[in-house]
Amino acid sequence: MIQVNVSKQLHGVNGEFQLDVSLEIAQGEFIALFGSSGVGKTTLLRCLAGLEQAEQGNIVVNGEVWLDSDARINLPPQQRHTGYMFQDYALFPNMTVRGNLEFALRKGADKKRVNELLELMDIGALQHRKPDTLSGGQKQRVALARALASEPSLLLLDEPFSALDAEIRARLHDEVLRLQRHFSITTILVSHDVSEVCKLANRVMVMEAGRIVQQGNPIDVFSAGQTSGKFRFTGEILAIEPMDIMFSLTVLVGNQIVRVVTMPDEAARLRLGERVMLVSKAFNPMVLKLGG
Repeated sequence: MIQVNVSKQLHGVNGEFQLDVSLEIAQGEFIALFGSSGVGKTTLLRCLAGLEQAEQGNIVVNGEVWLDSDARINLPPQQRHTGYMFQDYALFPNMTVRGNLEFALRKGADKKRVNELLELMDIGALQHRKPDTLSGGQKQRVALARALASEPSLLLLDEPFSALDAEIRARLHDEVLRLQRHFSITTILVSHDVSEVCKLANRVMVMEAGRIVQQGNPIDVFSAGQTSGKFRFTGEILAIEPMDIMFSLTVLVGNQIVRVVTMPDEAARLRLGERVMLVSKAFNPMVLKLGG
């Protein structure tokens, strides 16, 4: 269990505001922080990692106190057992892939951990190469392996996929899920991508001006309060769920979630991840499969 209660003065585009967050995260949970730029998502991650100091509050991870401002306890980053995956990779350019992973090991740790990660991430063939010879996707796999090398209690992902194309991003999403479940690591992701959050996270926390204003299951949160009218939109199927004799489809349209009901024979022709067109017809949406 992770318990966080932190406060810190921040300066945004609209002036000063207060980062004021209280949350609890269960062991092994995958959380997403969602919101516009400048609302405090990355600052919260950095406070958890000890890279920035909260002005007031406490952080307790699996019973260990990382921060207690009243007791003047503030563990340095190297004692917090976090794995941090940065948006810009932050790999050491003068080290090989293996060197980057070995540098991240805990003091005295068995180097078998590096061999395990090279195999799990399928980057063994890259281990003697330096970062400037790698593609963006390869760098990101190495950065993820390095974040896991120290056997962290908490994995922090700060928009790590934003610079990658859709195909590579989708493959890395699968890798992150596989490894997160393999190691049962509590994970917090910062993202602006609705589909990414829906695919990866068990729970999303929507932030505005330093505060969590909404949280819950991603599909429920992103579809809350939306209404339908006349439309003709294309989107991606995120979920196909039975409901009595009908099926419910959850479709990502742009950066919005839309839920529609369809007949069983129509649902049987559809698959997760497929592109479809939603068309209104006498106030009832039609789902038209695209391509294939």
